Formats: sequence, C-alpha cells, structure tokens
Amino acid sequence: MTHTLHRQGSHDLAGDYVVLVMGAKGFTREGAAPALRRCLEVILRHHPVNWGDGRTGNAFSRRREEILEGTGDNSVIHGVFTDPDTVARVLRELRELDTGMSVVVSGLFERVHPCVREAGLEPHTIEYSLGVHGRVEGLPSDPLVMGIHTMCGHGMVSYRLISHLAGEVAAGRLDPDRAAATMAANCHCGVFNPRRAAALISALARRQTGGGGITR
Repeated sequence: MTHTLHRQGSHDLAGDYVVLVMGAKGFTREGAAPALRRCLEVILRHHPVNWGDGRTGNAFSRRREEILEGTGDNSVIHGVFTDPDTVARVLRELRELDTGMSVVVSGLFERVHPCVREAGLEPHTIEYSLGVHGRVEGLPSDPLVMGIHTMCGHGMVSYRLISHLAGEVAAGRLDPDRAAATMAANCHCGVFNPRRAAALISALARRQTGGGGITR
C-alpha cells in the first residue's frame, strides 16, 4: 500500500510519476540510512519537480541539506517526475546501485510498466486503485479540485485552500506557479506535483473567469 496510489485525474496523469524508496521493516530497515541517502542522491541527479523525506519534509518547506542530513533508517524518500523516460533512468540507476531498498513507482500502468522493463526490472507487486467508496457525498464533485487534493496522499492540501488559491489566481493576485508552491509546502512527504498543480489551478481560475476548463 502506498499513499500515492489514489491520485485522481485523466490525461494529465501522464505527466505525474512518484518514485518512493524505503527499507523493509524486519529485513533491510536497520542501518538503512546511508543507502537511503544514496538513493535520494540518485533521485536528485534527475531533477525532480518535488522531493522529500517523510521524516523531515519536502523541497518546498526544508533546505536540501536539512533533508539529506535528516535521512534515517525509517525514512521514506520520494521524488516526483513528469515524464516516463526520466523515471526509467532513475530506476536503472537505483538497480545498479543495488542497495536492497524497496522501490515503488506510482503512475499510469501503461506508462510505468515500460519504464520498469527498460530499467531491466520486473515488478514484484502491482497495485491498482479501485477508486473511493463509501460515504463520498462529503467530497468535492469537481474533478479539478480532486485532482489537486489527491496529489497529497495524507490529505494535507485542503479543498478550501485550493478554492482560495484558485480565486487569487483568477483575480490576478497570484501566479499559478506560486499557488502550486504554496500547496506543495503543505504536503510533508514531497509527493505533490507542483507542475501538474499549476496547470490544474490555472484551469480552475479560467473557469471562474469564464475561460473554460483545463487545456488538453
């Protein structure tokens, strides 16, 4: 199970990939900090649009050195990428590094699976999101809002914040990239995709001003 599994969207998910690395409790977690730090350095060499550690924070809320130095045995490190070719290169380098850490990639299956094969790997486990069930009447019906909100697997980017920032962008008081950075800072782990968020918040702002939905 991963907190990045339930991202909602449509065509825009083709530009949204999360690479997650962690030790396995009872197997490789004890003494894992140096290996995790090396894995994070691999991720950083490929210029992720966001990254972080579930222990320390993300690139929009903490300094690079602070995150690297804070890497511990029980860290869960993350990198967010926007294209499958880069993901394939990251996976290839992680395979060559051979640290024994567990690696999870989230994204559209038809895009991710070729990345895995290109890196010379076979998936150990494949998980699918079956959607959200139960008492869903309290959720926003707007797919653009849900697309942004579900990029933080712990729900730290609130619906009200998204609505407020869309209004600020619509009024010309805030640019979409800055709005995306504000939201990304709230997603502690660093799995929030600011590039995709900027496109979605722009679409929300255009709709508020009568300009239509997201550009395809």
